[in-house]
Amino acid sequence: MRHSFLIHDDADDVGVAVTDLEASQDVTGVYMNSGKTVGLKSRDAIPLGHKIALRDLVEGADVVKYGVRIGRTSTTVQEGDYVHTHNLKSARW
Repeated sequence: MRHSFLIHDDADDVGVAVTDLEASQDVTGVYMNSGKTVGLKSRDAIPLGHKIALRDLVEGADVVKYGVRIGRTSTTVQEGDYVHTHNLKSARW
């Protein structure tokens, strides 16, 4: 089975697209640390290398990637949404 996105850690809220994803596409991801797979529907077009939400997140929620907090949501995010600068405030600055 070819996966559409990778998830690095069981604690992650987002996966990383390994190919361009279309909106309303059924996609499958794999957890790198366990081999477990997850399926969901992309709500937006998501470019290669960008983040897809694995679960619903309320505004102001921490977002975890690689098992590390990378930022907070600046708006409500739904499972399958494209997660990027329009809805994520970086924890770097």
